Amino acid sequence: MDKFKTAFIAHAPDADSSRDRCQIETGLSKLSVRLVSSQAEALENARKLVEEEGVQSIVLCPGFSNLDVAEIQKAVEGKAAVCAARGDGPGSKITMAAMEKAGWFHR
Repeated sequence: MDKFKTAFIAHAPDADSSRDRCQIETGLSKLSVRLVSSQAEALENARKLVEEEGVQSIVLCPGFSNLDVAEIQKAVEGKAAVCAARGDGPGSKITMAAMEKAGWFHR
């Protein structure tokens, strides 16, 4: 039986996707996680995840713009769903404050 394969791709300013990755599997599902530092790295990872690992669904962190999402959709050529996780206004403020405190915007 084939597993449902999904991936989560998130931005981190100090990420290196060749190092900053993991997988979690159950009998029915396989989740691959990649941290990337740039849109170019996200595009490369999305293509490889779909072509080499058979990922059927990609979820992107809220840091991806609508244009970024569209570029990733084009890169996977309709072979996988591409979705962006979005939060509400108050949640976004909490997230931004936590990222600021962690030094994300000072690199």
